Amino acid sequence: MIDLRYIKKLIEILDGSTVDSIEISTDKGVKIRVSKSPAQRGALQVATALPALVAPGGRLTPVDGMLALGEGGAADAAGRAAEAAKTTVLEVKSPMVGTFYASPEPGAPPYVSNGTRVTKGQIVCIIEAMKIMNEIESEFSGVVRDVLVQDAHPVEYGQVLFRIDPTG
Repeated sequence: MIDLRYIKKLIEILDGSTVDSIEISTDKGVKIRVSKSPAQRGALQVATALPALVAPGGRLTPVDGMLALGEGGAADAAGRAAEAAKTTVLEVKSPMVGTFYASPEPGAPPYVSNGTRVTKGQIVCIIEAMKIMNEIESEFSGVVRDVLVQDAHPVEYGQVLFRIDPTG
């Protein structure tokens, strides 16, 4: 059996250091990996929101001025880039597998809902993983356009939780 206090202490130690991950194995076959890096799937991770630029309809938008030039050439690509900039939304994705909670406790109002203005660092939800409540903070400011998960439902790593309009 794994002692959750031990895991919490590992997370605190890792969070306060420059080390990216810790992995511990016992002779009984128990293996624990705690990592700051979201690239390591399956590891217990420090909770942070992961933004991605997506246009309505699920299409990725141009990033850093990079465009795929189609039949219309550079002028058409510039027009598409201007249109994408108008309709760009940011997605808050789940940094871990767990249970999504929209509010701090049962019966309390949700942290955010459609139309709520959020600021960078504001708590937008809680994800429970291994009996640990992880507060998920927004990485950017804007207006919540879509809440895509129901309260007390399971979420997967990388699943979109919210869509936020940074220009709203």
